[in-house]
Amino acid sequence: MLCVLALLSAIAPLATDMYLPGLPVMAESLRTSAPSVQLTLTTFMAGLGIGQLVVGPLSDGLGRRRLLLAATVVTTIAAMVCALAPSVETLIAARLFQGLSGGAAIVLARACIADRARGDNAARLFSIMMIIGGVAPVIAPLIGGALLGPVGWRGIFWVLAGAGFVMVLGVLTLVPETLPVEKRHAGGLAALARNLRYVVGNRVYLGYALTFIFGFGALFAYISASPFVVQNVLGLSPGQFSIVFAINASGMVIAAIANTRLLGTFRARQLLGFGVTVLLVGGTVLLIAATTTDAPSWWMILVPLFVSVASLGFVMGNATALAQGEVTKASGTGSALLGAGQFGLAALVSPLVGVAGPATAVPMAVAIPLSGAIAMLALMLLTRRTHTA
Repeated sequence: MLCVLALLSAIAPLATDMYLPGLPVMAESLRTSAPSVQLTLTTFMAGLGIGQLVVGPLSDGLGRRRLLLAATVVTTIAAMVCALAPSVETLIAARLFQGLSGGAAIVLARACIADRARGDNAARLFSIMMIIGGVAPVIAPLIGGALLGPVGWRGIFWVLAGAGFVMVLGVLTLVPETLPVEKRHAGGLAALARNLRYVVGNRVYLGYALTFIFGFGALFAYISASPFVVQNVLGLSPGQFSIVFAINASGMVIAAIANTRLLGTFRARQLLGFGVTVLLVGGTVLLIAATTTDAPSWWMILVPLFVSVASLGFVMGNATALAQGEVTKASGTGSALLGAGQFGLAALVSPLVGVAGPATAVPMAVAIPLSGAIAMLALMLLTRRTHTA
């Protein structure tokens, strides 16, 4: 069940990164412009956020499994339409539906775990899910690049449709309903509004949620800017960038594995505090290196960058579990707000880290410690009462 839920959570990086190598070919194949093809990414990301906001609260009243099954079916069909798209307009529309259903799958996967587990056990499960899902951003570009030549960009979407079919089978056979009828909230829009007030009104939830969201903000600042920093600033090749990207992703996965082993010896709150502290320290060292040297050596940038990215293995799973644990009466709504904040901040960070051009590491070096500082403040100020819990 955990593997299926992790695959559902991995749909976003898979559906984003796998087809990126084919964007130039897609523009030529569909006889359209590069900006038009790039809209397929924009609509997908918008769909991810909207899908989570809508389906998360809805699932608190209708249950998880039926919506999860519907989401995986729509994801599969949308991938098939993408593969067969005769025009860029059709592709853009299909990508929107792929994003909406993918966002629904992500929020429901988190809610299913929150329904079944609490405290350190939930943190352990979210960390394991992060380990499985964390492999996706590493292998997705490699798979996409390898498939582009033999099967073309349409073949990549057929592969995504195959992954969707596996998800449908997984939900059918391995994922039971995790929200009993007696725990559901009927009442339509009024119930949704009550759930939203209940979640937003929980100060401790907001503290953990902001810690999670700004931790992801640091991660997305790295993802958005690192191709330009590593290649244009440090002078490494595209192949060397792929190695750097894989090493950093592996560091985050190893940290998440360590986090699962340490839970039980340490509380999730302690490990989260450690992760945010390391993120802030690593980001600060990165900022010093980027702003005090005109031509920094590769190790001056890559070492603190590795530390910052790896620290998120202690942040993401623990922050998710602790936030969800605060709103157990509306786990779907809580999960939806986590996802909406996560991708909303990502959409904001992505253009900001490129504002000074592709030949400087400073915007990324500012964004990472700034995100870490906000996460630290949220953790210290809003979750204070949980110290004695």
